[in-house]
Amino acid sequence: MKYATVVAFLAWTFAVYDFILFGTLLPEIGADNGLDNADQAALATAVALGTVVVALVVGPVVDKFGRRAGMVFTVGGASLASALTALAGSLGTGALVAVRSVAGLGYAEQGVNGAYLSELYDASDDPRLAKRRGLVYSLVQGGWPVGALLAAGLTAVLLPVVGWRGAFLFAALPSLGVAIAATKLRESPQFERIKQLRQLKKQGLQPEAAASAEGAERPAGLRAVFQGDALRTTLALGIGHLMNWFPVQVFSVLGTTVLVNVHHVTFSNSLIILLLSNIVAYVGYLVHGFFGDRFNRRNVVSTGWLTGGVVMTAMLFGPDQPAVVITLYSVGMFFLIGPYSCLLFLAGESYETSVRGTGASLITAIGPIGAVLASAASTALLGNGGDWQMAAFLFGAVPCFISGLVVLASRKRLHGSRISEPVGLEA
Repeated sequence: MKYATVVAFLAWTFAVYDFILFGTLLPEIGADNGLDNADQAALATAVALGTVVVALVVGPVVDKFGRRAGMVFTVGGASLASALTALAGSLGTGALVAVRSVAGLGYAEQGVNGAYLSELYDASDDPRLAKRRGLVYSLVQGGWPVGALLAAGLTAVLLPVVGWRGAFLFAALPSLGVAIAATKLRESPQFERIKQLRQLKKQGLQPEAAASAEGAERPAGLRAVFQGDALRTTLALGIGHLMNWFPVQVFSVLGTTVLVNVHHVTFSNSLIILLLSNIVAYVGYLVHGFFGDRFNRRNVVSTGWLTGGVVMTAMLFGPDQPAVVITLYSVGMFFLIGPYSCLLFLAGESYETSVRGTGASLITAIGPIGAVLASAASTALLGNGGDWQMAAFLFGAVPCFISGLVVLASRKRLHGSRISEPVGLEA
């Protein structure tokens, strides 16, 4: 169990490392390829859309071949994308888009973690883990800020020495090591049971256990997550996640831009604020994971995002005093980012075994669409005389609040129920 948790944490950390590295080095890549700011923005948008398409492939792979295979596939894909980026940079933007789209496998790794660890922890007989499985998963999901800090720190060290191509080649090594380590993971008991029952069915055997076991006679694949009980989960968590990527794009990815333009914070100070807020956001992962175990993950996610929308609104329209800006921005990031420690674990708990990987991966994949829409909407508003304060409010704070409301439409999992128990869900 500990080995699986550590491997999942490292897999997500280095997948994020590669994911963030591209954005960090985009100005260097652009300068090397003669791309102006508009061209770089167009490249980033194309890559984001390609990432979504590739990430959608992961779910069916995980449900067909297993959670362990899914982790090897996603982390190995992140390693391959890092290595090929160094080569593709000399082949034009088309090659870069194709290669960086493969990095969508790394981004989708968190969906594999949600499906795999929710099953593994659920099958454990350890009463301590049963009470703290959400908190433990929050440590794994906390690989996002760790990976982001690694990307920033190692880039500062490596870029002057080996250039941006060398930085990508270096990034391929840890992911490759994690992919090899993932081959030694044990498969989840739930998937093993489904695999055995599928084999019996192929042989023409229909034991009573196969007829009654979860997922044995259930449809699988992408279509299945839009049918029956799964539809409600897919729509509520999927739309909620998409809407929440609006504020993630505005306040996290474009955080320095918002702080500089709205409150006239110097760029160097804005970087310090971002560093502090990432530390606070990691604490947010742990706190939301803790409360998700004790109350209800759906309600914890909703409360966090509702509160985040209100706090970010106060930050935008509050005074320019540094102490106020730092406090409100950090608290806002706590409630914006923290609930992600519950979201994918909630998705893993809400789907049946036959579609758990597909459902979690789909919810993961469609999030960045919100980032593309937020950037496009902000650009349109700014181009028509608007300012960053109103853009961040309309396409950051408001969608954050709405995402909290949308999540409430998903089914609530009864506290203490196991994912193999259908009675664990209520309206």
